[in-house]
Amino acid sequence: MSARAESIHKTYRHKLKPAPEHERALEAVLWRCRVLYNMTLEQRNTWWERGQSRWANDCQQKAALPDLKVACLERAEIDAHVLQDVLLRVERTDQAFCRRVAADVTPGYPRFQPRGRYHAFTCPQVGDHGGARLDNSFIVLSRVGRIAVRWSRPPGGIPKTVAISREADGWYMSFSCAEVPTQPLPLTGSETWIDIGLKVLLITAEGAAVEDPRHNHRAAKLLSRRKKRSMRWWKAARPLGRTHQKAKHQRQDFQHKVALALVPAYDTLHLEDLQAASLVRNHHLANSMSDAGGCQFRTTLAYKAACALKRVVSVEPAFVTQDCSARRGRVPTLLAVRAHSVPPAGSSRTATTLSR
Repeated sequence: MSARAESIHKTYRHKLKPAPEHERALEAVLWRCRVLYNMTLEQRNTWWERGQSRWANDCQQKAALPDLKVACLERAEIDAHVLQDVLLRVERTDQAFCRRVAADVTPGYPRFQPRGRYHAFTCPQVGDHGGARLDNSFIVLSRVGRIAVRWSRPPGGIPKTVAISREADGWYMSFSCAEVPTQPLPLTGSETWIDIGLKVLLITAEGAAVEDPRHNHRAAKLLSRRKKRSMRWWKAARPLGRTHQKAKHQRQDFQHKVALALVPAYDTLHLEDLQAASLVRNHHLANSMSDAGGCQFRTTLAYKAACALKRVVSVEPAFVTQDCSARRGRVPTLLAVRAHSVPPAGSSRTATTLSR
């Protein structure tokens, strides 16, 4: 197969190695961004209650940033691009709320961000005139300093934005790059249908099953007997955060390996269009659903397929495990049923169709 001149948008994630003074500076930037987010949201709510406008405009609040820096000198120590991105984040939250209201679905009113929920800030411009730039094996953040990076691989394409996030084991950097060249794989002329499950991660149309390692089930439940947000609760929450982060990394690594095994073997992969919000409504299965990570696997598979110039087709999930693959009817089954039989047309024999 000849290589086609195509490119994709890709994000590279690396761990930072900040010095103590840089870590304090990052904590200060994150704190002030969170305060600005809450203050901006409160201002929009106040304008709405007064009837001054339907919603505050993003451009109106950006125009008020210079006066805000004069009134609060601490915010003058933060790069202006970072503060503008905070206002843009509030704007997108409001737009999503209005869109859900117009679609007559559960709106989810924008809420204030406490300390435990605001973990990242973004520099929307990368380069000599932006808030971040690369300097050999370091990243230079405006008003923060020169921070070492633990590079796992060099970024490709053109860096557009960089997001700095705080996690349980430290700080991470995510480079969003455009025009990253693809790596096409040879065509095989085959396709398959994939069913996401709970007892196993997935089953292909050929009957090949991939077992789910269930990483979250290994994490100890340390917070069950502690009063929420007490001193003993916080003491147990710190090591538990690293436990869950390790489980997340193990799940991501496993899903990448499964996707790398599927993409070279098939040109087209048909996958259920799973909705995460619908899957976790059943409280008896919510933990297992989250542990399996079916929606996350679909994203990983689509990303790997795009890099190889293969296709992932979303299929309506309704009745996909109850309809016979030979189009011979529908057999209502329970979720726990592993297989069911459909009588073929004009025959007394049975045809077996795999289920969850």
